[in-house]
Amino acid sequence: MQRLYDFLRRHPTWVDSFWAVVLLGITGVNLSSVAGVRENHHGSPEVALPIAVVLCLTVALRRRMPEKMLLLVAAMGVVQLTVDVEVMAADFAMLVTIYTVAADGARWASRFALTGGLAAGTISQIRWPQSDTSALGIVLIAVFQTVPFALAWVLGDSIRTRRAYLAQLEERAARLEKEREAQSKVAVAAERARIARELHDVVAHNVSVMVVQADGAAYVMDTAPDQARKALETISGTGRQALAEMRRLLGVLRTGEHQESGEYVPQPDVEQLDDLIAQCRTSGLPVDFKVEGTPRPLPSGVELTAYRIVQEALTNTRKHGGPNTGASVRLVYFDDGLGLLVEDDGKGAPHELYEEGGADGQGHGLIGMRERVGMVGGTLDAGPRPGGGFRISALLPLKPAN
Repeated sequence: MQRLYDFLRRHPTWVDSFWAVVLLGITGVNLSSVAGVRENHHGSPEVALPIAVVLCLTVALRRRMPEKMLLLVAAMGVVQLTVDVEVMAADFAMLVTIYTVAADGARWASRFALTGGLAAGTISQIRWPQSDTSALGIVLIAVFQTVPFALAWVLGDSIRTRRAYLAQLEERAARLEKEREAQSKVAVAAERARIARELHDVVAHNVSVMVVQADGAAYVMDTAPDQARKALETISGTGRQALAEMRRLLGVLRTGEHQESGEYVPQPDVEQLDDLIAQCRTSGLPVDFKVEGTPRPLPSGVELTAYRIVQEALTNTRKHGGPNTGASVRLVYFDDGLGLLVEDDGKGAPHELYEEGGADGQGHGLIGMRERVGMVGGTLDAGPRPGGGFRISALLPLKPAN
């Protein structure tokens, strides 16, 4: 049964042709039954039958060519009036055509069908009046005959409105789906950028510490084995810390994983700056660290941003500062913001790293700093300082921690 239903939906003209044949058969029976009895009212069957055939043909082709079939039906109505062929069963095609045009046809055709349908009953009573009926009765009959035409048009127009509404809903759903996909892509890109920044900060800082310690260990391996052993221990600890942070970041990528594992370290915050600076001092970079103002709870985004800025700044100092370079870190709590100032007295970074946003794969640390600060609504300034060296200053707005 379902296959038959699907087949009929795919071939609507076949269905319409079937009903056209049925209508033609009913009309033929009707014409033959009244032949010779009411010929004066219906006209001769030889004239009425061709009109009936054409009207039934409009039923078969109504969905393929609704506007043309409407004009053909109107022409057959005029022919009926001209040759005096009274209303017959085939005239039901007029109702079907009016419905079809109102549902699927052009607007002009719909208006034309409505006008013709409303006038059909009146024209019929004028052309073939009832001889034994009063004027009021003729008016009532005309109104009664007009109702089916009006209902056919209203039903078709309602179908048109419903289809337009459903099409609008489908279009809106498709548009919302595209917007959701676009938002998902933006969210994925933002998350990938965030994880890339985290990985860069973790890898760049810890690997730079390990490289410095490895070079130092190799230099004093023969002359000061105790210092070499200490450097190797620092390398080992730094490597474990880097692995732990990378596992935490990779854990974010695992879908459906919500439970924390002991191997994932929490996000760094300003309280861990002491450990970070101690690690830098151990690696051979003298760092002066001061906190001004009254420490207080900070939003987690500001905590992480402050830590990463200091981490990246000290990493850049080791990379570009040169030998015998010292650094200073100032953490200042204002009433409405957190200030960061990281300076060194080295030779500074190349111009393209802080002015042009990086070249040949370089400068991503400063780009990441600017992105981090922008995400929390802060400001960042990076560049050489007067007298030599490099300076990074940032102001991060504070909100009360919940």
